Amino acid sequence: MTIVSYISVPLIAILGITAMVMAVKTGDVPLAEKFAESQGMSVIAGAGLVIGSFVSGGTATPNFARFSKTALQSVIVTVVAFFIGNSLMFCFGAFSGVYVGGNDIFEVMVALNLTVFAIIVLGLNIWTTNDNALYTAGLGLSNITKVRKRPMVVISGILGTVTAVWLYNNFVGWLNILNCTLPPVGMIVVLGYFCHKEEYEKWDVIPRQVNWFAIAGVLIGAAVANLVPWGIASVNGMVIAAVCYLVGELVERKKK
Repeated sequence: MTIVSYISVPLIAILGITAMVMAVKTGDVPLAEKFAESQGMSVIAGAGLVIGSFVSGGTATPNFARFSKTALQSVIVTVVAFFIGNSLMFCFGAFSGVYVGGNDIFEVMVALNLTVFAIIVLGLNIWTTNDNALYTAGLGLSNITKVRKRPMVVISGILGTVTAVWLYNNFVGWLNILNCTLPPVGMIVVLGYFCHKEEYEKWDVIPRQVNWFAIAGVLIGAAVANLVPWGIASVNGMVIAAVCYLVGELVERKKK
C-alpha cells in the first residue's frame, strides 16, 4: 500500500489539477462570478460539510499517525494531508464542478472526455483511501467486541462493499449524516485526552468503565446537529457533546 500511495498520490494531484484547469477554461465567465451564480448550497451548509469532513478524518488519523517514528513526523504528515491534500481535493471538486457539473472529480473528468483517466483516479483514490477506512473500522469493532481485528476487517469490508452502491447514489446525504454524527465524537476524543493527559503518558493500559456521559454526548450532539435549524450543524453537535462530557467529568470527580 505504501508503494501504491507513492504512485497514486502524485498522479491524482496531477490529473486533478489538469481537470480543474480544463474545466475552468471551458467557462465563459470568471470563477468568482460563476461561484456567485451557484445556488446549490448555502455558505452555512457548505461550512458544515467542510468541518464535518475534517473532523471525520481527524478521528481516524491517530490510528495511522501513531506509526510515525517521531512526534514531529506525525504532526508534519497530518498538517500536509489536511491543509494541502484535503484542500486540493475540495478545489478539484468545487472549481471543476461549478463549470461542468458533477459531485466529484470522477464525474467532472468523464464530462471532460477524460474517462480513462477518471477510472484511473477513481481506482487509485478508492484503493489508497478505503484501506485506511477498513483498518479504522476493523480496529474500532475489534476494540468494542474484543474479537480479533482480522475477522472484523473482513466483516467491515463486506458491509462496505454491499452498501457502496447506495452510498454512491446518496453521497451528499451521507456527508450530511457524517457532518452531524462525527464532530461530537471528535470533540469527546479531544476532551478525553486533555482531561486525562497524564494517563496517556503512561505505558500501562488503565481499564476504564463505560463513560455514559460520553455516549450521551455523541447521541444528543448528533440529534441536535440534525434537528436544530440554526447555526452550523457540526459546531452545534460539538458544543453539546462537550457539555455532556464535562458534566460527566464533574460528576466523576465528585464521586472520587
